[in-house]
Amino acid sequence: MTITEALAEIKTINKRLEKKTGAVGQYLARDSRVRDPLEKDGGSADWIARERQAIWDLEKRIISIRTAIQRVNLTTSCTVNGTSRTLAEWLTWRREVSAGQQKFLSLLINGIRNVRAQVQKEGGRVLALASASAEVNTSSDPKAPPDVVVNVDERDLLEAQENLEQTLGELDGKLSLLNATTTIEV
Repeated sequence: MTITEALAEIKTINKRLEKKTGAVGQYLARDSRVRDPLEKDGGSADWIARERQAIWDLEKRIISIRTAIQRVNLTTSCTVNGTSRTLAEWLTWRREVSAGQQKFLSLLINGIRNVRAQVQKEGGRVLALASASAEVNTSSDPKAPPDVVVNVDERDLLEAQENLEQTLGELDGKLSLLNATTTIEV
């Protein structure tokens, strides 16, 4: 079975589990004066025992499927945007790292934009670090507009942001393809 099929089976099992657990709750107890509605199937107590076993078996199946997927994810490599990692590493990066990287790059870019807008409003200039030493205004006049030196290469930040978005897009496509074509043993 492919990973895609396995994930679909897990969804189906979860729906079945929800129905089974809800059904068991209806037969936990009854008025002793009322006839057992499941008498023909061995009685409510036997039916509940069978359903509990079925629930346990379904839960065990989920564990087996997830473990098989993890096993494959730990051993299958994938190269995305020039970086090679196992599927498990890519999934961890996407879940736990990429959002922080996006937020950090946006914070830096927006911070520079805000500084630029403020300085330009005051009549000053924003200088790149490389050119700052040659161009900086060294006037001691306190009323002179400020020159602000940006300590980060803005082009590099924009390229990093674009590279990150490209990596995320490419990763989603490759993960979908790998999930559809990679088989697992359950």
